[in-house]
Amino acid sequence: MRIALALGDAGGVGPELAASLMAHPDLQDHEVIAIGAENVLNMGIEHAGVDLNVTVIAADDLCQTLPARHVLVDLANCAPDGITIGRSNPAAGEASLQNFAAALRLGQAGLVDAVMFTPFNKHSMRLARPAYVDEIGFIDAVLGAERSGREFNVLEEVWNARVTSHVPLRAVADRLSIDRILSSIRLTSEVMAAAGKPGARIGVAALNPHAGDGRNFGDEDEDIIAPAVDLAAAEGFDVKGPIPSDTVFVRAIRGEFDAVLTMYHDQGQIAIKLLGFDRGVTLIAGYDFPIVTPAHGTAYDIAGQGRADLGATRAAARLGIDLASMNPRRDAQAALAPDWATAAVEG
Repeated sequence: MRIALALGDAGGVGPELAASLMAHPDLQDHEVIAIGAENVLNMGIEHAGVDLNVTVIAADDLCQTLPARHVLVDLANCAPDGITIGRSNPAAGEASLQNFAAALRLGQAGLVDAVMFTPFNKHSMRLARPAYVDEIGFIDAVLGAERSGREFNVLEEVWNARVTSHVPLRAVADRLSIDRILSSIRLTSEVMAAAGKPGARIGVAALNPHAGDGRNFGDEDEDIIAPAVDLAAAEGFDVKGPIPSDTVFVRAIRGEFDAVLTMYHDQGQIAIKLLGFDRGVTLIAGYDFPIVTPAHGTAYDIAGQGRADLGATRAAARLGIDLASMNPRRDAQAALAPDWATAAVEG
């Protein structure tokens, strides 16, 4: 398998995680095309204390010859004076965006089987691109996607899907609709089937305390979530809900559900990180290739100290490889445009 690995925020633990992953035996039978600045990866090698043999090439070189082993496409896009360890920085944010866009274009062209990135910092990215909202909107813009994907948090024992993600909590209720929840159930089942889990049992979390408590705490559970669940069940999905969010993950861990669909970001993230912070993976699914990253963030407080735990990064790589092997697509390879690594992203 061949993975495109976008180097994440240079001020966080991403560079050392990328270096440690590329040096790890997990990837000895696979190829990695890392994308970013050579000085950033070298910094990560130093911080991680690993011995990494990587060939450095220019973006133009990749248009002519595909690698047989690990390479770094050096975009020279993050000068040393643009890196502040442990702090957000617009130069690091801009480099992260460029690295990610380039990796996505390799996936779109069919030149890699999976796309991966080490942790981004949204504040850094917004300092560079004020209109930036989240990864899904950016992916849609880069790929010209006709359908937006969804984020999943993945542990071996339970998956978590979301109806809304990076929106203010006060906006969540207004973003919910029967159609949006129904489409989220369909996509959850589709993605899990592609991951070798057909007929997934899905528990749908309520929005309000006690699932609204008979409308005492809001109407969304009875007027929006319950009808969506009923429609999904009528379509043949194995789905139950709305289930109070303080018990739905308990039921899942006890074996009742394979996945939990939550209404907003932290409703699921808190549970998943408590269950497996050092092995949780974020999967962005719904596109032609898997996009994965460790579920944790840039960990500015320990950046540059060689203390970053590789567990979730290894789990992300394994999931990307497994999903790609179950859904092979690298049969027709498109030519890369001359500016594939540096083209601006509109939207």
